[in-house]
Amino acid sequence: MRLYGRSKGKALRKHQAELIGALLPRLSLDLSQPAPSFFARETHLEIGFGGGEHLIAAATESPQIEFIGCEPFINGIAKLLARIEERGLTNIRLHQGDAADVLDWLPNDSLSRAYLFYPDPWPKRRHRKRRFVSPENLDRLARTMLPGSELRFASDIDDYAAWTLARLRAHPAFDWRARRAEDWLAPWPGWTRTKYEAKAMAEGRNPVYLTFGRAPR
Repeated sequence: MRLYGRSKGKALRKHQAELIGALLPRLSLDLSQPAPSFFARETHLEIGFGGGEHLIAAATESPQIEFIGCEPFINGIAKLLARIEERGLTNIRLHQGDAADVLDWLPNDSLSRAYLFYPDPWPKRRHRKRRFVSPENLDRLARTMLPGSELRFASDIDDYAAWTLARLRAHPAFDWRARRAEDWLAPWPGWTRTKYEAKAMAEGRNPVYLTFGRAPR
């Protein structure tokens, strides 16, 4: 997820700042070097993890899977680091910055699943080119995702959901897996509701949950 504007919000707490200095360097991907051997394991990528609620829950539930989290905002990184430390998780790697850079770095067929939950919708027409869902980024995902793997997308913004559905259905590498309305109106099993989603639903914005499969090559 490319950053436009600020990368930092309110001031970090003392321990959060300590984690940024001590723990983040140990967990950060080094994109200047070839992808290390742990990518031989099943690997999932979350693009823009926000506060990290889903990423932490998924990594806790599935310690055998390697997770990569991309997030441009340092405050989200700091919150996630505190949760990683608290739970002693060893199966999360991080990138503070653009997820497209990680996708360019990853080997072919290295991802078993990718998540894009509540991305910035950039509602103004002149800003829509900033949306992560674009032909270029879908090409990146198609290269790095294994045939049969899944891309999961959630949004409470109707326009962005329609935008995403149109572009994924037009891309030859992806198939929309929905067969009935319940398939996109209900979240996935084991879904972790974020604070953002709870707020959106309280304000009357109902999310959609779209699942796309990586088609055979």
